[in-house]
Amino acid sequence: MDDEQTPAPITLCDLAPKLVSLTDDVLFGDVWERPGLSKRDRSLITVAALVSLYRTEQLPFHLRRALENGVTQDELVEEITHLAFYAGWPSAITAATALQRVLGDTGRSQ
Repeated sequence: MDDEQTPAPITLCDLAPKLVSLTDDVLFGDVWERPGLSKRDRSLITVAALVSLYRTEQLPFHLRRALENGVTQDELVEEITHLAFYAGWPSAITAATALQRVLGDTGRSQ
């Protein structure tokens, strides 16, 4: 049994290379780079959509990206609070918890 090796986990790139390519090249390489909206505005919109649609898997990545794109912690908290009345209380609480974790991970919490 000592000779057995645990197989390496399958990466998303291994599993769905075209999806990863489209994500990198079209979504982040084209859509996010279009001049019609700032990256900051795109981040606010994306976070709102993810909270509203309860897309909890993608939310931490986009909360970090929003902070990198100049959205402040206070603005994200206000956005989530505002969305509680449009997207539902459970969605907002889940988003606030995700933001709390992201802030803890990045050392940005107040």
